[in-house]
Amino acid sequence: MKIMCVFLLIAVCFGCGGYSSPSTPATPQPGVVPVIAELSPDNTNAGGPAFIMTVNGTSFASGSIVKWNGTNLTTTFVTAKQLTADIPASAIATSGTVPVTVTNPAVAGTGGPYGNGGTTAATSMAVNFTVE
Repeated sequence: MKIMCVFLLIAVCFGCGGYSSPSTPATPQPGVVPVIAELSPDNTNAGGPAFIMTVNGTSFASGSIVKWNGTNLTTTFVTAKQLTADIPASAIATSGTVPVTVTNPAVAGTGGPYGNGGTTAATSMAVNFTVE
């Protein structure tokens, strides 16, 4: 019994080291990367009027932003599988191919005893939109 108590005391003493504060803050881990499956519509005529584009895919977050050639668009979160974005007439004034991406926002860390640093923003692969 004494040997068991001594062993338990030693185990508890050595095990306490894990509760100290980390010496360096944790590095934020990447957020969930959204995936675009489809743009609807995926093309339009140059010089046309403004319209709303639907972006279907997966892993969209509340606060996701649709980007048109790197420029943020006014975006509405519908579900984790669908967003809508306002495309202004000025964005389709001339013909060409435009890369469209979705960026999920960064999430602030909560700190805490284990140094939760949150996540960084994550951007999808580009899907091309054609302006004819």
